Amino acid sequence: MTKITFIGAGSTIFMQNIMGDALLTPALADSHFALMDIDPIRLAESEAVAKAMIRSVGTGATILTHTDRRAALDGADFVITAFQVGGYEPCTVTDFDIPKRYGLRQTIADTLGVGGIMRGLRTVPVLWGVAQDMMQLCPNATLLQYVNPMAINTWALAEQFPALKQVGLCHSVQNTIEELAHDLDLPKDEIRYKVAGVNHVAFFLRLDHQGRDLYPALRRGYAQAALPKSPLLMPRCPNKVRYEVMDHLGYFCTESSEHLAEYVPWFIKDGRQDLIEQFSIPLDEYPTRCLEQVANWKEQAKTLTDGRDVHVNRSHEFAADLMNAIITDTPYVAYGNLPNTGQVTQLPLGAAVETPCLVDSNGVQPSVVTDIPPQLIALMRTQINVQELTVRALTEQNLEHIYHAAMMDPHTAAELDLRQIRSLVTDLLTAHADWLPDWCRPARAA
Repeated sequence: MTKITFIGAGSTIFMQNIMGDALLTPALADSHFALMDIDPIRLAESEAVAKAMIRSVGTGATILTHTDRRAALDGADFVITAFQVGGYEPCTVTDFDIPKRYGLRQTIADTLGVGGIMRGLRTVPVLWGVAQDMMQLCPNATLLQYVNPMAINTWALAEQFPALKQVGLCHSVQNTIEELAHDLDLPKDEIRYKVAGVNHVAFFLRLDHQGRDLYPALRRGYAQAALPKSPLLMPRCPNKVRYEVMDHLGYFCTESSEHLAEYVPWFIKDGRQDLIEQFSIPLDEYPTRCLEQVANWKEQAKTLTDGRDVHVNRSHEFAADLMNAIITDTPYVAYGNLPNTGQVTQLPLGAAVETPCLVDSNGVQPSVVTDIPPQLIALMRTQINVQELTVRALTEQNLEHIYHAAMMDPHTAAELDLRQIRSLVTDLLTAHADWLPDWCRPARAA
């Protein structure tokens, strides 16, 4: 029996989607699911949903819940991580509130920028603990890593645990294809594409339909949508940032406009409310989303306490298809984040890069991409600068590199001067003291 372990099973959206996909996949339908979380209430809610899903599908799957990580990992074939160290409160709130005092506004704050750096400092040591346990308890298992900041996490895991079988998984490629299909009024399954880059700042290098390049249609649509009383549906309001970047750099980014807006220095600027309005940038979007998700989940969990079944639909996550490919040796292509061992020759070795990957019984194998345009490589390097300095801070326990990472962040540097950045980072380290490794707590920052 295949054992699939969820670390952070209280992260209910991922647990429900991935477990549902597994239950609908014949080779995984009778798996044993080990659900682990440090929050017993969220864990019990997830257990109720998981049992309802099994009843609904009618498979022979089994479930055990754990608050002890090692017990959950023992003998696992696959390990899925989906957790948020420090939670929405206090840590996510802190990552928004303190920068706002300095005039630094964010939308998501989980991947790059000061929010992404702080989340990386909180998260990587926990992932290292998971990896260490895996090396002892399930050394042949594959880690499917869904935690942000994806690139920092993937890079740091590879630095400390090079023998670990791991891949960072995201759904930005799938989401974007659905949105582009909507905007172009085309069936998504008929669109052919190739993507490469770094997580959340990867680009569609090829995008065509029945041999026809779709970029001219995207550019025409964006130009016409800007006209008064345009009848066109595109671009959808949340995508204005991505269309604007495409208009200037030539290619469409895989991650949402609310994410991309805070990765670059061009859209969120002090005193430029016109940019916020023109490009529909949802400042403080992530805290609002967190509150909505918690409320929706609690409402759903209540409806399942009476033993009612839940309808199971297949999601667009890669995890179940990837696990199926490894188990059955059925070739499958997924977009995965892996350390750069040469698959993207234009970017630094060791950096976490996102490319098409062949998955079969040999594991996750990246394809080589050598044709990323130089302007996109330049943008990706600005992201890698921050990621590398954060990873170096963690692996070398070098406090100064935390400050250096924030200084090199494109959005932070566009808004704040060096002394402001140092003060902001010190304030964040102080506020997050209970969630950080000893070496980067404020007593050492003084």
